[in-house]
Amino acid sequence: MAATSDKAAQNIALLDATVESTSDLITQLLSSFPTLESTNLNATNSETKEKDNQAVKDQERNTVDALQLSRDSASLIRAHSTKLSLLIISEPFTPSAITTILRELVAGPLPGLASAVQLCNASKYTKAMSNELHWRAKNVFTELRTLVQAIPRDGKVLSTDQKNGTGDTTGKGSLSATGVVWEACDALLGLHDLGVAGLIIKKTEEYRDLVKDALEELQEWGEEHSDEEDDEGSIAAVESDDGVDMSAQNALDDMFGSQRHIPTDDPDKIRPRLESCNKRLRMIVLMYQAVTKRRLKTLPTLPHPQLPAELVAKSNEDPGIANCLDEILGVLKKIPDVTDELASAFYDLDGEEIDKRMDQCFFTAFAAVELLIKNWEGEQDEFTIW
Repeated sequence: MAATSDKAAQNIALLDATVESTSDLITQLLSSFPTLESTNLNATNSETKEKDNQAVKDQERNTVDALQLSRDSASLIRAHSTKLSLLIISEPFTPSAITTILRELVAGPLPGLASAVQLCNASKYTKAMSNELHWRAKNVFTELRTLVQAIPRDGKVLSTDQKNGTGDTTGKGSLSATGVVWEACDALLGLHDLGVAGLIIKKTEEYRDLVKDALEELQEWGEEHSDEEDDEGSIAAVESDDGVDMSAQNALDDMFGSQRHIPTDDPDKIRPRLESCNKRLRMIVLMYQAVTKRRLKTLPTLPHPQLPAELVAKSNEDPGIANCLDEILGVLKKIPDVTDELASAFYDLDGEEIDKRMDQCFFTAFAAVELLIKNWEGEQDEFTIW
């Protein structure tokens, strides 16, 4: 009996030490993430290229697919978290089984996922994919650590409150924590399924939708003003304190800071600018669609180490398709930002600012097209003519 008691105590002590070491490992892995993030987001081009060139050399000796490795690691983490979740709430409590699962996590999936993040460098997978994998992997580590720290160390299964996050329990319950781990792992699995091309297309479509939203808002803004002009007598004139007549709508605008509308006489020619702007924005939306169809959906399999010879000869600064995609995505992302500033200029009835932002928006879109003027084989096609 005493021997059995001693064995149980040893198992609990071993579990306690394993929980600590696993939690410490996850914390250590997480502590390296800010450095990785800083490298991807803030480093200069020369710094990034230098580090990525070294990473490429390392990968020439290691043909592991970073996305596949992240998928395999996430699948194992998901499966192990499920086992952990069941063991910490099911009688009888078996510390040795929990210890085994934690050791398996430490031996394989956890360092595997960290390696996937390091292998997924910008030169080979694009900065967009590198950052996305980095962010999603960080979520997996963070949520898994929460679940690991919920493992009981007193030899008893979790109570109903601890399981469900009710009563005096601090934070979410173990079941909720497990669900969040699953979601984080599923996000990594989904990233693998998207692939580099799928991620770039997804982001491009998001930027396109932002431009479409701005276009619709500007159209509605112009139509609302037109409706007010057509509705004769709908706005009663009121007299201000200094004896100057103004409409009831203008009075409300002054009181509540409402959005300004184009004046009936339109002294600054805002309406012609609005019509021109809407036409340009519609063309830009079509440009996004054409880029997706003619360029992004025809991307060669990535990671792709370098551009075809025809393109390399014409661009000494662009060693690969991945870098080209990052540059394109940066330009496509800038257009919605400029569009927002353009809409604000319209709402302020600022003709000079409208002209400035319209030109900026149009020339930014033109720059995106110029980057993709030829296909990935360096040849002209339908998009080039368009």
